[in-house]
Amino acid sequence: MNGDSRANMARAVYVLYLVGLITGGITAIAGVIIAHLYAGEAPAPLREHFRFQYRTFWIGLLYSIIAGITTLAFIGGLLMVLITLWWIVRCARGLSTLNRDIAPRNVDGWGF
Repeated sequence: MNGDSRANMARAVYVLYLVGLITGGITAIAGVIIAHLYAGEAPAPLREHFRFQYRTFWIGLLYSIIAGITTLAFIGGLLMVLITLWWIVRCARGLSTLNRDIAPRNVDGWGF
């Protein structure tokens, strides 16, 4: 697979993640599978994008579980709004850096 088609797969994963906000996460699951499959064979900046993508999924899942548990304390709804904003910002930031052909900053970070 050439570099352009790998970059298109990385773009597709970001789009699947964003659409996952509407589909209840189903497309995000497809996206994380793609990100894991393509991360190992991708060249340098794209490999970082795939890492950023699968870390976004798994960290977002953890955050969502915590928010689900805290709904009993009536703050889970607010946390879900914040997680949704976090998700959108990470995807937008990733798409922006992908379009500039550079790796996302702070791939290993838990924030934005």
